[in-house]
Amino acid sequence: MPVNISLEAFPSPPSQLRKSHPTDVVLWLLRLRRRFRIVGESMQPLLVAGTEVLIDPLAYRQGRPSPGDLVVAYHPHRPGLRLIKWVVYVEAQGCFLRGLNAAASTDSREFGLVPWERIVGQVVCRFP
Repeated sequence: MPVNISLEAFPSPPSQLRKSHPTDVVLWLLRLRRRFRIVGESMQPLLVAGTEVLIDPLAYRQGRPSPGDLVVAYHPHRPGLRLIKWVVYVEAQGCFLRGLNAAASTDSREFGLVPWERIVGQVVCRFP
């Protein structure tokens, strides 16, 4: 069920993602961060295929993603497939995720809200 929304009322997508700091590497070594490799073109120009990022899997234990966050989530209809997307808006049942390159993205416009339990974590930086 395709969803078409105007993005004018929502926060702008991120235009940059910081590089990792030594602290990020230590947290990764302690398994408090996870690596994720970008596949595909849905997050261009911010993230191109082959780029690696670090994810904080504990970021949303006490709260929920906010509009503007970058997150990794499991696809709601394809078990095991992880997606990296931009949080456009949140509702009680989940969040609306979108790729930065709309023409190359499979996102909430096609599959609707992503339930909270499908969110893997917040993208915190590029890696290394």
